[in-house]
Amino acid sequence: MDRFKVTPEALENFVIEAMRRYGIYEDDARLSAKILVTTDTWGVHTHGTRQLRPLLKNFPMGRLDANAKAEVVREGVAWAHMDGHDALPFVTAHRAMALAIQKAKAAGIGYVSVNNTSHFGAAGYYATMAAEQHMIGMAMCNADPNMVVPGARGKVLGTNPIAYAIPKRDGKPVFFDIATSAAAANKVIRAKLLGQSIPEGWLVNADGEPTTDPSGFPETGALMPMANHKGYGFALLVEVLAGVMTGAKLTEEQPSWVPNVPGNPPGKTNQGQMFIAIDAGAILSPALFDERMDWLADYIHDAPKANGSDRIYLPGEIEWEKREAALKNGIDLPSDVVDYLKGLAEDVGIATLPFEPVTE
Repeated sequence: MDRFKVTPEALENFVIEAMRRYGIYEDDARLSAKILVTTDTWGVHTHGTRQLRPLLKNFPMGRLDANAKAEVVREGVAWAHMDGHDALPFVTAHRAMALAIQKAKAAGIGYVSVNNTSHFGAAGYYATMAAEQHMIGMAMCNADPNMVVPGARGKVLGTNPIAYAIPKRDGKPVFFDIATSAAAANKVIRAKLLGQSIPEGWLVNADGEPTTDPSGFPETGALMPMANHKGYGFALLVEVLAGVMTGAKLTEEQPSWVPNVPGNPPGKTNQGQMFIAIDAGAILSPALFDERMDWLADYIHDAPKANGSDRIYLPGEIEWEKREAALKNGIDLPSDVVDYLKGLAEDVGIATLPFEPVTE
């Protein structure tokens, strides 16, 4: 696969300029660029800048509003609910987690839900916001149905991602960000675009039979839940917390955030999202929490290793190492991400691209 190199700064500047040409305010564009490029530095290219082009197409269609701002419509000491008003979803999600953190500082825990919003990228970014404030963070959202459930045929629930982040003394939080499906829909679509097969256990075809051929998805077939009934159970929990509890659209009512998907229900996306921050030092002292987390990390790192294994990773360690390398040496962008960015440049009339092909 062809690879391309770009510095995080150059990629952020490109994203900011593209968003500016869509009428996005400067501050909103800069925050969104930071979120998306950080995700690329983690190596999570399915949820980084690759997703910007289809999301921005929602603005001229009226599905998103560049002039809108999310609004707190109900709140208590430790909780709040926000109406996203179809504003830029990265900014809305950032505001929601910031509010959850603020409430956790006052009450020990903060819960903020959002409806009337759209795709916010990688849930893990918002969870790590809390960890950077020495809090445990969680973020999740419901989504348009792409996933089958045990005993069913066809799409029943969304991939309904869930993420958590836990502070560590070294400043690199433990963090975990997953779809409740066996794989994220974007990974299957990416394989389809590249003409690749997918691993067994990711997808069923239109008849509900397992397949390694992604060519029919998302028009037909459905993703499989991770660990079968276990992923189904977590997806249903997210649908309740981020969908039922928020007043967002549920399951088959939920259109895809990607415009013009065949079979899309009419109207705006109206995803539901939920953010939690827990003050890690509110029950234990901060120092004791750090001491116990260090012990737990050491215990896992020092566990007996299987044959052929030279290291045991905590969740998030691979991503932090990739980010360090990206900040030092630049981001390696896969060719499919570059294709999306080239398309975005053509959409808005940007002539100079920020990346160069890697020659080996």
